Amino acid sequence: MAEKKIIVVTGATGAQGGGVIRAILNDKSSEFGARAITRNASSDKAKALADIGAEVVQADLNDAESVKRAFEGAYGAYCVTFFWEHFSPDKEFAEASVLAAAARHAGIQHAIWSTLEDTRKSIPLDDPRMPVLLGKYSVPHFDVKADADALFRASGVPTTYLMASFYWENFISFGQGPKADDNGSLTLTLPMADKKLSGIAAEDIGKCAYGIFKLGPSMAGKTIGLAGEQLTGNEMAVKFAKALGRPVKYSPMSFDGYRALGFPGADEMGNMYQFYAEFEADVSRARDVAYSRELNPELQNFDTWLASNKGKIPV
Repeated sequence: MAEKKIIVVTGATGAQGGGVIRAILNDKSSEFGARAITRNASSDKAKALADIGAEVVQADLNDAESVKRAFEGAYGAYCVTFFWEHFSPDKEFAEASVLAAAARHAGIQHAIWSTLEDTRKSIPLDDPRMPVLLGKYSVPHFDVKADADALFRASGVPTTYLMASFYWENFISFGQGPKADDNGSLTLTLPMADKKLSGIAAEDIGKCAYGIFKLGPSMAGKTIGLAGEQLTGNEMAVKFAKALGRPVKYSPMSFDGYRALGFPGADEMGNMYQFYAEFEADVSRARDVAYSRELNPELQNFDTWLASNKGKIPV
């Protein structure tokens, strides 16, 4: 049997990274093997990946040499960072720099960098419609990833730039789902006006990424945007109501009102929703549902995702 080509995956215990690993290992005929990079190889999530056949390696993006060692001998790399752990664009850029350098050092033949748009191209910093955050960003967790694209281009590593969408899992774990009022009525509140929001199941990002790896380095230099479905708030409310068996109404919220909610990252997310809404056509056009399904024939739409996850949504 030919030796498997190893794909090293950062953020292995997170939504995107874990999805990539499961997609690889669930395909028993795959030419690829998976190496899971984690800061804590003894964690329950890391052990679960080992149990399904992943090679688990301990490394930390704050320790460049550990990442270089973890990448050695790999064919491909899935590179993802997690802004919400630290809320620091400078830290995220530094982590991306470590990943690009490790990929170059290891001679990676095909990398996927999980990136997002530079929202400042749509909403310049001198545009009064949106507050500037941290001195130089419109939506920091978007903009800094776009800045880091240059690191992968400069590395010379054949890289595909992958843009995800709003995770539907945010309705479970990030408090974005329908809320009950004192009378028990459910309301979905989002600052999206009547615009469509591109969304996707987190697990499907990994499956689409695996589809890109199967296509190979010919995908290098391309930017691929993913979505499972693009829906307005009203359309999502109707689907929530069907899945939950209870009426759900949609209540649009102003961008400023969302930014004023005060939870960590509220201003960042308010800016994000403003970008999504005011540049709906651009955001939707950049995320191709049909092509996402070509990469991942099991791609879920919102109804399918709700059918499997409705019991997890706190209402």
